[in-house]
Amino acid sequence: MTPATSPTRRERLRLVLVLGLLVALGPLTIDAYLPALPSIRDDLGSTDAAVQLTLTATLAGVAVGQLVHGPLSDAHGRRRPLLAGVALHVLASALCVVAPSVEVLTVLRVLQGLGSAAASVIAYAVVRDLFEGHEVARVLSRLILVLGLAPVLAPTLGGEVLRHTTWPGVFVVLALAGLALLVLAATQLPETLPPARRRATGVRSSLAAYRGLLRDRTYVGLIVVSGSAFAALFAYVSGSSFVYQEQYGLSEQAFALLFGAGSVALIGATQVNLRLLRTRSPEQALGLALGLGVAAAAVLVAVGLVDLGLAGFVLPLWVVLLAVGLTMPNAPALALGRHGEAAGTAAALHGFAMFGLAAAVAPLVGVLGGDAVALSLVVLGTLLVAAVVLRAVVLPGLREAPAPVDAR
Repeated sequence: MTPATSPTRRERLRLVLVLGLLVALGPLTIDAYLPALPSIRDDLGSTDAAVQLTLTATLAGVAVGQLVHGPLSDAHGRRRPLLAGVALHVLASALCVVAPSVEVLTVLRVLQGLGSAAASVIAYAVVRDLFEGHEVARVLSRLILVLGLAPVLAPTLGGEVLRHTTWPGVFVVLALAGLALLVLAATQLPETLPPARRRATGVRSSLAAYRGLLRDRTYVGLIVVSGSAFAALFAYVSGSSFVYQEQYGLSEQAFALLFGAGSVALIGATQVNLRLLRTRSPEQALGLALGLGVAAAAVLVAVGLVDLGLAGFVLPLWVVLLAVGLTMPNAPALALGRHGEAAGTAAALHGFAMFGLAAAVAPLVGVLGGDAVALSLVVLGTLLVAAVVLRAVVLPGLREAPAPVDAR
């Protein structure tokens, strides 16, 4: 299977499975240990703020790691940077098991993020290597399903691990998951970037490539749209435990069930998007998704202000998740489609925007009060930004052909 040959149905299924698992590594690494934060604080004699900093450190590692691995994969092919990054993740995860202090754990979490970033950015680049046009959005729909489900289900997985062991056990599981992915990628993922299509290497050429991408206003608009939608999802992930448990009085078990049930909307979005793309372009699907999302988020704010109870809050929230699930595959498909000649670098900047905006926005829920109104306002704000950028920047720019990225 190479860029010159169309994958068979069996090859496509295998490819989507492998890439989906790779995409899940970053969100799994970020969120699986969330239920263990109080135990880590107590065992390492730390504070809430210091332990929460380990989460920020991981997000920062994932965001920055994207910028490193993308140009490397354009210069050296997809496999070598991917395998090196996942190997770094495995090593850092194993060392987290024996971390003697929260400061050491924070440094190791940065390394975990740096390593896992290779998996996601290169997965996107591989899709762009092998597919064109609407097909990119269709394949990304399936990958985004995993990317959306992983942060929702990862805390539940972490909670199950903690039922049988202590917090280092979560990092044992992450190390084993990374090792399994390393073997899977080494044996099942072919090189998709032939030497003839590789680009110059070095810091100067990487910076030149990023400058070229940033000059494309439409591409920048698309990664802002994608990042804003992902930030809305992470606002839900970071704030829902406080809303469900402290405001609506759910138990930990009930919260876990309701939190996991939100994944139904993300699963449904994937199937809806595949049907939409049969009759509409990705930009049309994107416009419909953001219109729906803004409307549902506005209802969510109103429900929070008048307090219609848990059911009144959950129903519009699930519509928001459906809209986010529709947005996330179409925006990156359009962004990467503009710069196939630098797919790794374009995917890297896209990933940096996603995780960077998520890291910046998610804490706002707590700053604004941590209740249903705070969560709703953050979600509405992020989706409004996405909708405005789409209308004002992206749609007019899609009529213009992008200039190729010059990495000299």
